[in-house]
Amino acid sequence: MRLADTRHTLVLLLAVLPAAAWGLASDRDQPIHIEADSASLDEKTGISVYTGNVLLRQGTLKLHAETMTVHSSGDKVSKIVLTGNPATFVQRPDDNDVDLHAESGQMEYYATDERIILLEAARVWQVDGKEFRSDKIIYDISSNRINAGGSETGDRVHIILQPKPKQPEPGEATSQ
Repeated sequence: MRLADTRHTLVLLLAVLPAAAWGLASDRDQPIHIEADSASLDEKTGISVYTGNVLLRQGTLKLHAETMTVHSSGDKVSKIVLTGNPATFVQRPDDNDVDLHAESGQMEYYATDERIILLEAARVWQVDGKEFRSDKIIYDISSNRINAGGSETGDRVHIILQPKPKQPEPGEATSQ
């Protein structure tokens, strides 16, 4: 594939990265850096496959997977699939001072539906102790909705919410 075609693919990838919905708005203005052991870019089929220790960085966004497959048609990316053991995601959300982390055996992003699906031991968490786990987590970007769980027997959703720190009563001394 020609260098110009590779740049075109990367520009398309930048325009629809699933993580951008969760992270700093300024991340979209940063360059994308992709590292992989190998890459196959096929403009005829619209499928680009990056394999072997794939690392994508853009601003605060970091994606790591064994394989990243990008499906596109014309100028639009329709689907991005990350697989790994696990595939991981880290990004700093707007108006937040802690990173958002996600991991699963497979992450699927559907551009048309604005939906991200985490499959196989899916987990989303922040270092402040908030955590969401299930075999399947679906995040609807446009409505900011999460659905979890599946039809498999025994598939349960696990959520951990930490209590808010206790605020001192008026007149109560605080320790520093």
